[in-house]
Amino acid sequence: MSVVEQYARAHIVTDEEGPGAVPVVLRYDPDRDPRSVRIGLPGPHEWTFSRALLERGLRAPAGTGDVRVWPCGRVQAVVEFHTGHGVEVVQFDSKTLLRFLRRTYTAEPVRG
Repeated sequence: MSVVEQYARAHIVTDEEGPGAVPVVLRYDPDRDPRSVRIGLPGPHEWTFSRALLERGLRAPAGTGDVRVWPCGRVQAVVEFHTGHGVEVVQFDSKTLLRFLRRTYTAEPVRG
């Protein structure tokens, strides 16, 4: 199986009382786009962006277009998504994103 799909929990960061940990899905499909990863948030929200951006953002602040990623302390990372309606800030355990990235580098496209 070439598609990497990992279920995780993350925190939506808001000014209001947050919902706590929410389920997210991390996806990588080398047949569809070998340079991109996808993060599915609750509801119809799914973001596609560069796998390299996610990797860079775990070490130092990085961002292009509507997505920004940066480390937050030693054990967490923040992914920020910009839309015309505002900004959604999601906080992850860094080890969750690192484990996902490692799995994406071992996935190979299906050759037919």
